Amino acid sequence: MHRSSLWLRLAAFLACLGLWSGAAQALTAAEATAIATGETDARIEALAKAVAAGDERTAAFIQALADDAVKVAGEKVFIVRDGKASDPVTGQAATVPDNAEDVVSNNRMRGEIDNALAALKLFSPDDKLRLQGVKALLKEPDESRLPLLDKALAAEKNDSIRAQLQLARAAALLGSSDKARRLEAAKALAASKTPETKLLLNERLQAETEADVKGQLLASLQAIEGALVWGDKLGALFSGISLGSILLLVALGLAITYGLMGVINMAHGELMMIGAYATYVMQGLFQKYLPGAFDWYLVAAVPVAFMASALVGAAMERSVIRFLYGRPLETLLATWGISLVLMQAVRSLFGAQNVGVENPSWMSGGVQVLSNLTLPYNRLVIIGFAAAVLLGMAFLIGRTRLGLFVRGVTQNRPIASCMGVNTARIDTWAFALGSGIAGLAGCALSQIGNVGPDLGQSYIVDSFMVVVLGGVGQLAGTVYAAMGLGILNKFLEGWTGAVLAKIAVLVFIIIFIQKRPQGIFAMKGRSAEA
Repeated sequence: MHRSSLWLRLAAFLACLGLWSGAAQALTAAEATAIATGETDARIEALAKAVAAGDERTAAFIQALADDAVKVAGEKVFIVRDGKASDPVTGQAATVPDNAEDVVSNNRMRGEIDNALAALKLFSPDDKLRLQGVKALLKEPDESRLPLLDKALAAEKNDSIRAQLQLARAAALLGSSDKARRLEAAKALAASKTPETKLLLNERLQAETEADVKGQLLASLQAIEGALVWGDKLGALFSGISLGSILLLVALGLAITYGLMGVINMAHGELMMIGAYATYVMQGLFQKYLPGAFDWYLVAAVPVAFMASALVGAAMERSVIRFLYGRPLETLLATWGISLVLMQAVRSLFGAQNVGVENPSWMSGGVQVLSNLTLPYNRLVIIGFAAAVLLGMAFLIGRTRLGLFVRGVTQNRPIASCMGVNTARIDTWAFALGSGIAGLAGCALSQIGNVGPDLGQSYIVDSFMVVVLGGVGQLAGTVYAAMGLGILNKFLEGWTGAVLAKIAVLVFIIIFIQKRPQGIFAMKGRSAEA
């Protein structure tokens, strides 16, 4: 018995009996036993009958079969989930005998089970489930499913799902033995601007022998490819902006510690790591003590990550870096040693393995802009977060008393001291600020990847490149450099691959710095002349 036989039988049941009207016969114990035991052909026959007369119990039982959560003992069948057994017919709790065995389904039976689940979803009252069922059938089109699709089309009221059903019907007709039907399907599928449809048409093109059908297939493919090109370009642009926002977050803290204070802080990546682990700790606390408010753990983690990294940065400045101002090579060596100490401390506390940080539910999923372009919520949130941190930092440096003191001390320390500014305290505050922003970068990075002791090592070189390319001490230059490098890197990846794109970007930066050592924006004023 071939797979198409199940669908022919199923279609016949649906058409003749007019089922799924709410008055269908419920799953019986005999049907459950017939589906779970016996030869594959007989099981498929029983499955077709049960699906045609399906109800909620039938759907739950078939789903359990797909999940390998069904056991059988003689004529008795049980659904077993999380160590608890239930009767598939009544749904009541049951006791599984010691001699119960797992139901084993071969690949053919599994395929029929998956198709049955898709069929059940087509008639679900839930729009999302019906859409899932249509998409499942669209991936494996079969002409024998046409009666089923026609019945679903006749009952469907949702316009978007109707459109998907029509595409599934066209895809099923694409393999028809009737040339006119294939031609009609090829024309209809031109309206589906998705990569899956492109693949489907390409596969049919290889098997097609009729010249006019081939011509229509090629025309439809050209129309789809023209639409998908824009999705690819916009996707590369969004990926570049996303990478640029991450580079910006990482480099903003370095723009203070290196750009304004002249400290080559090789422990900047480890300060990011501390912010990421602070986020991980907050996640654990919310899971244990406030599970109902788990979706808000990230909001609480933002100030915690900032303060954790800022305190470590302040301790670094007061204990080591304050004695090394004006000696950049010595600060490089000292901070590199501190970075090793911090990594080992984290390994001792949390272990050497990466830890996972979950996205809150409001950061899961994405916005479907085009058929081949989805904008993930976590990336959108990080872009907005980077913009907020940038605006906050610009306001702090340009509009507040602390920012005025920081600019005064970095531009002319002796005169600032003569004016009554406590330069040692300002140094600590400025370094703590840069370190805290690194912690915010770590908090953001925890939402797009695993957190581990080596987290900061992946970004430290890129962040220095951003600051140097943008112009030392120039906030605007940091923004331009981060976004420019992010977008350039992603567009080059599409042509050359990730490794060659990295090399090309590095060569570009070297050539640019050779021609313009001061970066995109040169520092102005007496500090530049000194």
